[in-house]
Amino acid sequence: MRRSPRSLEYELARVLLVDDDPTSRLTLKTVLEAGGYFVDSAASGAEAVEKLEEGEYQLVLSDIDMESPQAGLKVLAHARMMDYKPATALLTAYHNSLPGSRNSNSVLIEPEDVPGILSKVADLISERATRRLQRQLRLSDRQLRIANA
Repeated sequence: MRRSPRSLEYELARVLLVDDDPTSRLTLKTVLEAGGYFVDSAASGAEAVEKLEEGEYQLVLSDIDMESPQAGLKVLAHARMMDYKPATALLTAYHNSLPGSRNSNSVLIEPEDVPGILSKVADLISERATRRLQRQLRLSDRQLRIANA
């Protein structure tokens, strides 16, 4: 008797793309989807916060200057407060003018560098997965030590 091949289900990494410029948002969404990611998009900081509360993302990419000059930084700050701890990065073509960008832990991605975007997104999602695994291993180790005490 022949067995039918199993169908494999793949879960795409979820990215939240936040940009008030419709052309940039659509272009980046298309590039990321072609790269194999599931992409939700938001046109404002407020819309992004709603989506962060409704879904879970592996990465949040946000333009910095939207409805206010600091809107993108506020989106990333909110994302970092989520229990699921997504990776975060800023999209900007003006990285030299970012306030505190040298001391910031935000990664800057320049939208004109399409191959670089896909590479950086993959790196950020991979780093996030590694951090989550390390956190889970530490927690399991701690629980095991408590149970054996």
